[in-house]
Amino acid sequence: MPLRSVAVVLPPDAAVFEFGVVHEVFAIDRTDDGVPAFDFRACAEDPARPVRMIGGLELQVPYGLEAAADADLVVAPAYGIEGRDTMPSDALLEVFRAAHDRGSFVLSVCSGAFLLGHAGLLDGRRCTTHWRHAARLQATFPDAIVEPDVLFVEDASVISSAGTAAGIDACLHHVRCELGAEVANRIARRMVVPPQRDGGQRQYIATPVPETTAESLQPILEWMLDHLEEEHTVAALARRASMSERTFARRFGAETGTTPAKWLQLRRVHHARTLLETTDLAIEHVARRAGFGSSALLRHHFHAQVGVPPVEYRRTFQLTEPRRDVIA
Repeated sequence: MPLRSVAVVLPPDAAVFEFGVVHEVFAIDRTDDGVPAFDFRACAEDPARPVRMIGGLELQVPYGLEAAADADLVVAPAYGIEGRDTMPSDALLEVFRAAHDRGSFVLSVCSGAFLLGHAGLLDGRRCTTHWRHAARLQATFPDAIVEPDVLFVEDASVISSAGTAAGIDACLHHVRCELGAEVANRIARRMVVPPQRDGGQRQYIATPVPETTAESLQPILEWMLDHLEEEHTVAALARRASMSERTFARRFGAETGTTPAKWLQLRRVHHARTLLETTDLAIEHVARRAGFGSSALLRHHFHAQVGVPPVEYRRTFQLTEPRRDVIA
């Protein structure tokens, strides 16, 4: 179903910042930037009483749990699990079960994955949470397939994310999948965050490719992005960076978390997605502009990473008025 309404279900001891992350993505009016308005609902079991938040704050929410009954996306924010000896109420957990049963998406931020687990939605599914809680999540829900090293995972309309920043990534990922890259990019631009941290998994499931944390390779990374259509070898890149091949490969892995070939492949697929969404270039031209050389190579790598062929992706996500000012 299309993404129009978002309900955040707040348990006791909810985390203020992680709730704020979801609020920032979905509750801020950005219609002046061409972003559709979302029907955002903050829900609690008893809206007549303020929700106790971690850190002693209290939040008065306007909606009860019934407001989530028809939401397109239902979110489980982070909440306090340390020292907790009580289960979330069945009424609260039923909100997530019902959402999934009717075909809506559910999404957790950080320790919110435990709410999805208690609701029975992680059994047999790939999922993640903050690295501090990963072992506990696996022990609590042994039938879950916990992946502690990824930013977020989507499995059968259940999306789970790691710590705070990964919650932003997961929310933008869902916006991108439902509404296209242009909308996600506009939200990210206003938030001053990267619009997408790509991964190599199928069906829009992202694995982290960390941003470089040192300045030494930033110029070469930017140059590679500006020259995606060219062939690149480790030897040539090392010469441009004034390093030996061994030093370059080692430092590239340390700063980006992957190899030059994999980094280029991810960025090329990302560029191809943007061209498919925003232009009416022929597939062969998209392949050349993105650096794949041929439509056959584009189809191979695109399907391997995104999970659908380029033509099908364009049919789903192309803007109604694609740009025609791109030179092939």
